Amino acid sequence: MDAAEFRKRGKEMVDYVADYLEKIDKRQVFPDVEPGYLRPLIADCAPQEPESFEDIFKDIEKIIMPGVTHWHSPYFFAYFPAASSFPALLADMLCGGIGCVGFSWAASPACTELETVMLDWLGKMINLPQEFLAGKDGQGGGVIQGSASEATLVSLLAARTKTIRRVQSEKPELTEAEIMGRLVAYASDQAHSSVERAALIGAVKIKSVPSDDTFSVRGSALKKVLDEDKAAGLIPFFFCATLGTTPCCSFDKLLELGPICNKENIWMHIDAAYAGSAFICPEFRHLLNGVEFADSFNFNPHKWLLVNFDCSAMWVKKRSDLIGAFKLEPLYLQHHHQESVTPNTGALSSRWLQHWQIPLGRRFRSLKLWFVLRMYGVKGLQEHIRKHVRLSHQFEHLVLQDERFEICAEVVLGLVCFRLKGSNKLNEALLKSINEAKKIHLVPCHLREKFVLRFAICSRTVESTHIKFAWQHISQLATDLLKTWEQNHHQQ
Repeated sequence: MDAAEFRKRGKEMVDYVADYLEKIDKRQVFPDVEPGYLRPLIADCAPQEPESFEDIFKDIEKIIMPGVTHWHSPYFFAYFPAASSFPALLADMLCGGIGCVGFSWAASPACTELETVMLDWLGKMINLPQEFLAGKDGQGGGVIQGSASEATLVSLLAARTKTIRRVQSEKPELTEAEIMGRLVAYASDQAHSSVERAALIGAVKIKSVPSDDTFSVRGSALKKVLDEDKAAGLIPFFFCATLGTTPCCSFDKLLELGPICNKENIWMHIDAAYAGSAFICPEFRHLLNGVEFADSFNFNPHKWLLVNFDCSAMWVKKRSDLIGAFKLEPLYLQHHHQESVTPNTGALSSRWLQHWQIPLGRRFRSLKLWFVLRMYGVKGLQEHIRKHVRLSHQFEHLVLQDERFEICAEVVLGLVCFRLKGSNKLNEALLKSINEAKKIHLVPCHLREKFVLRFAICSRTVESTHIKFAWQHISQLATDLLKTWEQNHHQQ
């Protein structure tokens, strides 16, 4: 394919994507396929001779689309928002076109420097404390990770290195292996599974801190677990606080937890993967109060801020803590600006982002932020968040009007946890009938042993009419299910 054909085919693909997104509400939200559906539809091996673009293009609808779950459908209410917008798609196209691999400043200066500036922009939008911003001479700064899971892992590994060095300086008789065996990380019993996975990769113990009746971790609960473990000779070193838990969007109490972590020399990482985007709205910013006690903080613009996957924003208060854990500089990565200092950039050498992440290379992901923040503006993005929150309260109101149902957690942002009053089996059957009908798509969670249905406001294009349709559909299925349930009960 030469440049001339690329121009032609590129326009065709843009038209296809635009048509797909404009008419996505006409597609069934969840596919009618079984595992293994795709292999019989394609050849056993790659073709020896080139195939035409026309043939490949035809196979999109024939082979790919039948197996796609349409995350951007206004009838998709599962998991969490998967942000997407036309400015972000155009920026991703430019990213692919430039095709740089930003493993160092010299590999593509704009890739490093735009990312640093965009994370400062984003940090200012959510009113992060100044210590987390790079600025011209700050000690902190931000980086784009691939996911919140990566941010948690990087934070835990940095905390592990920092703690081992501190303990070795205090007790030189202890070996690194002995210290490692005593390290303990902590997270809420509502925390995402990626926190436990980070501890598994980091080869350290992890313990769950019990949450309260609102599914939030309080300072007293953390202190109790810490006191027990310290008495047993263990070394607490890392706590992951969650703002917007995956099951029900609950918020750990940072103002209680932060001072404890600071006093005990425990690295506090804040995972706000989904909820963090809402902090750009002043009325939700109080949910972030206490971030000043944290060592690192993360949220995902690719969830709710119209920046398509992957774009996970992470900040650290002291970037030297990350660099100290990950910095390696073989000769082939060095360049003559290695220790550059200028009036406008400060000590850039400590901001080379390859030292802030697990992989060496990085795509030019900050272009997506740059395009979206400029084309929507802060006010446009705030209205997007507020609209989703309004729609979640609309659905909550509909649920509360039906005495057969109950709300299972406070609705703060765009997530409603609800269920039929009754057994877990009854609610499992309701969810099964909802997803088998394939008119809308939901996923469940467990809250205190209760099987609960999650209704997340996800699509950029969702409107009040889609919420009403979803509720009417759920309500009718519940009516049908309860009739069958009662008949079976009487027969028994």
